[in-house]
Amino acid sequence: EGVVQGQTWHIGSLRWMQELGVPVLPAAAANAGPLAQRALALQQEGFTVSAVAGPTPQGLRVLALLAFGDEPKPGAREALAALKARGIRTVMISGDNRGAAEAMARRLGLDPAAGEVMAEVLPGDKAAQIQLLQRGNAANVKSGAGSAPQPRIVAMVGDGVNDAPALAAADVGMAMGNGTDVAMHAAGITLMRGDPMLVAAALDISRRTVAKIRQNLFWAFFYNVAGIPLAALGYLNPVVAGAAMALSSVSVMANALLLKRWRM
Repeated sequence: EGVVQGQTWHIGSLRWMQELGVPVLPAAAANAGPLAQRALALQQEGFTVSAVAGPTPQGLRVLALLAFGDEPKPGAREALAALKARGIRTVMISGDNRGAAEAMARRLGLDPAAGEVMAEVLPGDKAAQIQLLQRGNAANVKSGAGSAPQPRIVAMVGDGVNDAPALAAADVGMAMGNGTDVAMHAAGITLMRGDPMLVAAALDISRRTVAKIRQNLFWAFFYNVAGIPLAALGYLNPVVAGAAMALSSVSVMANALLLKRWRM
């Protein structure tokens, strides 16, 4: 909102225009003027539409439209396909209008009809949407007819200031390394590059690391469970016991070093 030559002009979203009392899109399609028809067409093409409202003899009116189009990050579609192949459900949370958000979702391989798009979400509401997903009762994420909400473990990926509350609210927050500092501070994981494929890679190496920890704990307990009773009964020579403990440490270290063979 600003004053130009003594007259107040407004530039903003269609929702704000409605709050100002100068809606672009009429309630009935039959009443749609040229600007309204153009706004609808742009939204259906996947653009985010803003309006310019200025003074006229009839009062404040929308005089022009601004259309903004997003391009997906290179490799984003492949990254989402990799997550889907691992059995991970993906949902896009966007502040754009529903037409633009759903058009982008289709380009990325997401299915708006299956509830994989949350559109027109204000910055302050992203964390609340994450909490709804965690409880399994998000209104537009379908879990099957008649089925009770199922709690979910939710990972949030973002890079902006507005994403920080959602990154903190998620079970796992992942920030892009080329994003804002506040996003990286709020997230539990920072991906070193702005490459969406790193999300699947981070989940993969995390699973492998947890598997190695469990394997190492098993072998550590195995050596002790087997060795302590033998030592207590006098069947285990101290030299052999010392060698077994050294072998335990070596086997644990060698097993952990096998993670170096992991590749994306």
